[in-house]
Amino acid sequence: MPNMKNAKKAVRKNPKKNELNNNFKASMHTAIKNVEKAVTANDKAKATDNLKIAIKRIDKASSKGIVHKNFVARNKSRLTKKVNAM
Repeated sequence: MPNMKNAKKAVRKNPKKNELNNNFKASMHTAIKNVEKAVTANDKAKATDNLKIAIKRIDKASSKGIVHKNFVARNKSRLTKKVNAM
């Protein structure tokens, strides 16, 4: 158990921050899966719509510091290539 005031506050804050980070990460992964499902179904319109949503979610997670910038670049590039190749 922490003794210092700032350590006690950190113990209170960490679960809240952890839950928010998990929510951002989960919504990002869901958006990525939706794009990949639309690509395998050969639905170009749905894939492009889902790609826009996925890019927004990936950028949001990046701006919050949840994912690394190389992860962002790799996934945005990979998804865009898949959609454009349809």
